[in-house]
Amino acid sequence: MISETSQQYQYFQFPNGIRLIHRQWSGSVAHVGLMIDTGTRDELPEENGMAHLIEHMMFKGTEKRKAYHVLSRLEHIGGDLNAFTTKEETCIHASFMAPYYTRVIELFSDIFFHSVFPEQELEKEKDVILDEIKSYKDSPAEEILDEFENLIFHGHPIGRNILGAEENLVKFTRNDIIRFISNNYSTEKIVIGSVGDIQFESLKKIIARYFGEIQVTKIPFTREIFTGYSPSNRTEDRRNYLSHCMIGNVAFDRKNPQKHALILLNNILGGQGLNSRLNLNIREKYGFTYTIESQFSSYSDTGMFAVYFGTDPKSVNKTISLVRKELEVLRNEKLGSLQLHRAKLQLIGQLAINFESGLTEMLSIARSFLLFDKVDNMEGVIRKIESLTAEQLMEAAQQTFDPDQLSTLLYVGREESDK
Repeated sequence: MISETSQQYQYFQFPNGIRLIHRQWSGSVAHVGLMIDTGTRDELPEENGMAHLIEHMMFKGTEKRKAYHVLSRLEHIGGDLNAFTTKEETCIHASFMAPYYTRVIELFSDIFFHSVFPEQELEKEKDVILDEIKSYKDSPAEEILDEFENLIFHGHPIGRNILGAEENLVKFTRNDIIRFISNNYSTEKIVIGSVGDIQFESLKKIIARYFGEIQVTKIPFTREIFTGYSPSNRTEDRRNYLSHCMIGNVAFDRKNPQKHALILLNNILGGQGLNSRLNLNIREKYGFTYTIESQFSSYSDTGMFAVYFGTDPKSVNKTISLVRKELEVLRNEKLGSLQLHRAKLQLIGQLAINFESGLTEMLSIARSFLLFDKVDNMEGVIRKIESLTAEQLMEAAQQTFDPDQLSTLLYVGREESDK
């Protein structure tokens, strides 16, 4: 057993390899999540969609509970139970009144280790996910992101859609689910994150009661590393009123120290602030687009940077040109000291506000502990941001925004495709 305290975060590893990270706070609401280092990139081609299906099926009944009783266990005390799947993780999480920790931890153990995946519920849930896939295809602003990842990571598991392929989904059986879990889920890949008003020793005892007897499982853990990126441009005719476009490149992985410079660059260029360069210089100045933003996603071995916008078909080429101009400015013009200072203050403030949400903090520390076996507190994050130099930002921009390495995916809207 390993136990450690690092300022406000407390860590513990149980003998079976399951890890716990906790921050005690005085709020009346608590947040707990169970995160495992398995996602859609760990699926075989014929398994695409399996991780997401399992996320759904964990709520459909256990050895001692029907689906109704699983869903009602926290609903009856006003709690919220949810889950999500990413390219590299699967997570179930709950928000609830702090006195109900034991109820939540017991339910998590039951869901994660004792789900029975009934065939009847499986067939119904397949239909639900098929509807989810159709709903996403009805939203080009959502669909284009997944298709752009597929373009960037073409032929690699990380580029596949999280929802999966319809032709795979309809074939999945209960035995397929059990096989995927046995091949990919192990105790050493599990982290339980907690933010709430409970003493750490009390929380450890509760988790030991429901998770401590779980047998150790160790599975050889290898992922196919992404290599061989080649820039690509693709255009599709769509019957939408708007044209939708994404422009981007591969980027830094989670362990690359340059990722912090790109996080700040991304916020300057097209982050959540209304004063982002893309918003001011394209939306506000020309009125070409209602939504324009940039994003940076990092994975264990690679990453992706992208700009998204939707615009009238007549304005597509002008908007693409303006986006590329903004990228070139960041590549070739070093930020002044005042610009850099303001950008750092803005990002630090945004992060501090986000961490005011206990749920956001819990998910963030659980993911960090899962990936790095440690967590930076807010003071550590601030120090990393404040230490960034204009030269570091320019270097990151020169690599990531290289015009010869940018890929483009364009869904051409109605007016242009009707010509």
